[in-house]
Amino acid sequence: MKFDRFGRLALRAGAVLAGLCVTAAAAAQSVQTVPGMPPVTNPHDMYSNAGANMFSPAVKGALPRIYVPNLRSNDVYVIDPATFKVVDRFPVGHSPQHVVPAWDLKTLWVTNNAEGRNDGSLTPIDPMTGKPGKADPVDDPYNMYFTPDGKEAIVVAEAFARLDFRDPHTMALKSRLPAPECKGINHADFSIDGKYAIFTCEFGGKLVKIDMVNRKVLGYLQLSKRGMPQDIRVSPDGKVFYVADMMADGVYLIDGDNFKQIGFIKTGIGTHGLYPSRDGTKLYVANRGSNKVHGPRNGPGSVSVIDFATRSVVANWPIPGGGSPDMGNVTADGKWLWLSGRFDDVVYAFDTATGKVKIIKVGMEPHGLAVWPQPGRFSLGHTGIMR
Repeated sequence: MKFDRFGRLALRAGAVLAGLCVTAAAAAQSVQTVPGMPPVTNPHDMYSNAGANMFSPAVKGALPRIYVPNLRSNDVYVIDPATFKVVDRFPVGHSPQHVVPAWDLKTLWVTNNAEGRNDGSLTPIDPMTGKPGKADPVDDPYNMYFTPDGKEAIVVAEAFARLDFRDPHTMALKSRLPAPECKGINHADFSIDGKYAIFTCEFGGKLVKIDMVNRKVLGYLQLSKRGMPQDIRVSPDGKVFYVADMMADGVYLIDGDNFKQIGFIKTGIGTHGLYPSRDGTKLYVANRGSNKVHGPRNGPGSVSVIDFATRSVVANWPIPGGGSPDMGNVTADGKWLWLSGRFDDVVYAFDTATGKVKIIKVGMEPHGLAVWPQPGRFSLGHTGIMR
C-alpha cells in the first residue's frame, strides 16, 4: 500500500510539474502589448479574434453593407451584399479616398482629402442606419488609422509627409509627427504588440518605421526595386510585414523588428491591396493591372493568393475581360473578397472558394471600400485592420 500511495504522489507531482512547464511555456510566448491595447490571445495568430463571424457587441444591429467611396464623383455608393445591388448613394467631401472603421467600431469615416485643394474633411457614417453625418474639416486626410489603445486617430496627411494625431471622436488636433523623407506616406500596419508601425512611402520607394510609444521616427528603409509601395499587412505571427508594390508587380517581405527586407514574391501587374483571409492562413493580393497611377480600363487585373505558411502564391484569379482590382476587404464569413475597380468604375466581389467574380457598376474611380460589419474587437483603421 505504501508503494501505491507514493506512486500516486509521484504521478501527481509529475502532473503538477508538467502543468507548470506548460504555463511557463505559454507565459514565454505571451505578447506584452502597449498599455490600453487589448491582449493578443494567440501569439501565433493575431487575427484569431477576427475569425469568421466573431462579432463584437459593438456592431450588433449594424446594416450589412459595402461602402464605396468614389474619388472623382465625390460620393459614396452603398451596396447590399446579399443582393449585390446598389441600394443608396450620398455626396461627401472632395476626393473621398477610403472608408475607415473607427477603433470602437461605432463609426465609419470617409476620408475626403480634397486633392489639390485645402478643404479636406472627414464624413462620419452611422453603420446602424448607413447614413452620413456632418463632415469635420481636417487637413489632407488621405488615409486614417488609430493608435492601438484607441485613444487617438492618426490622420495620414500625405501631401505634407506627416501624421496628425487627433481625438478619435471630435477629430480635434492633438499633435503632429513629420516624416520628411517619406514622400507619399499613405498605408500602414502595426506590430503585434502595438509598439511600432510601418508606413509606406509611395513616391520615394521607401518605408518609415514609427515608434508608437515615444512618437518618433525610428528610421527609413529603401526598398530594393525602388518602386511605388502601396498597402502593407503583417503576418499572423507578427514576424513579417508584406508590402505591395505597384511598380515591382509583387510583394516585399520585411522583418519588422530588424527593419530589413528579407524577400520578394512576384504576384501580378500593379500590385496594390492586401487582405488576410478570415482564417488567417492566406493573403489576398489585389493586382490593379497597370503600373500607372491612372491606368486604362480593362487592364490585366487579377487577385493573387499567398499562403502565409509557405510564403508562396497558391492561386491567381484573373478578371474575365480585364479590370483593375484595388482596395477593399473580406466579408465577415470569409466567403467573399470585395474590391473596388479603380479604373473601371465598378466593384468586384470574388468568391474566395472559386475565384469567380461578380461585377457591380458604381461611381467614378472607386477607391478604398469598406465591408461592414467586420469581425474583431477593434479596428486599427484603413478599410478595416481588425484584431
